[in-house]
Amino acid sequence: MPKVTDTEKTKDQKHDDLENARKRIDRFRLSLGRHIVDKQELIDLLIIGAIAQEPVLLVGPPGTAKSDLVLKLVEGLGVGEQDYFEYMLTRFTEPSEILGPLDLSLMKEGRYSRRTEGKMPRAKVVFLDEIFKSSSAILNVLLTILNERKFYQDGKPEPVPLKLLFAAANEIPEQAELAALRDRFCLKAESRSVRQDHFEELLDSGLRNESNRQRKLTPWKEGICSLADLELAHQGLMDRFAEETADQDGNTRNDRVLFFPGPVLAEFRRVIETLSREHKLFISDRKLVKLYKLLRARAWLMRGGVVAVEDLLLLRYLGETLPELRLLAEKVPQYLRVGQSAR
Repeated sequence: MPKVTDTEKTKDQKHDDLENARKRIDRFRLSLGRHIVDKQELIDLLIIGAIAQEPVLLVGPPGTAKSDLVLKLVEGLGVGEQDYFEYMLTRFTEPSEILGPLDLSLMKEGRYSRRTEGKMPRAKVVFLDEIFKSSSAILNVLLTILNERKFYQDGKPEPVPLKLLFAAANEIPEQAELAALRDRFCLKAESRSVRQDHFEELLDSGLRNESNRQRKLTPWKEGICSLADLELAHQGLMDRFAEETADQDGNTRNDRVLFFPGPVLAEFRRVIETLSREHKLFISDRKLVKLYKLLRARAWLMRGGVVAVEDLLLLRYLGETLPELRLLAEKVPQYLRVGQSAR
């Protein structure tokens, strides 16, 4: 029987494919949470960023599972070596370590090009540790890749396959030259030590992980969902955003009208304006649009569609500095009057 292509599928078939992908992603996030102590909130955030294809930054001291979270997520998705790139940056990291060495044979012909095999420009999933230690040369390329999904070879732009970018840092520096990079991360979250509240559980989990590592076991690789599921979810959202119809009275029916109820939108606007006025939180127009996309991604993942007030808790992650993130973690639930159970 011939295979049905995406273009030949009916609207109902595409809806069913998306719903099945959503269920697999939902099972995966909960399964992954069982392998890392008290990090479900951060796992959810990484997956929401992955669905929206927006970068996510984890901030916290060494030993708070930032790298472990990303590694287990990537392994759990079954991302192959050819599609994954990770690197820990230092002040001395050369562009060639991230982007690939210059092609000397082409340089003899007067062409400035890099051999990118196995490097960031060829990866679908990227994890950069200590991202704010990027040199200015690396920083400029990172911004181009994040903004435009392009990488310049010999002065000509080439598309990159990047789908997911995760980053980590021990702190968020406040230097002006890093402002553009900070702004590219709509979602930033603090990864804290769990020792005080989960002492015994942390010991048990840590010993299991040590044993698994020695025996080369990866129990979080359950094959529940794949990178393809996240890509399908993203495409489904993009297709939905592009749809716009009119009802019998001529009123526009777009994504905002259908999936962002008026009272929730009003609450969204109220909290945004309160944060800007009371706490001087700067939210650019670009970030506001990205935030909408992330809210829709969360609503779709958790319930299959319509944005609810509890989805607005994503506003906790809009801070530009660690003190801002801690302030928002306290204030946003208060402004939304949402309890712990909704987090």
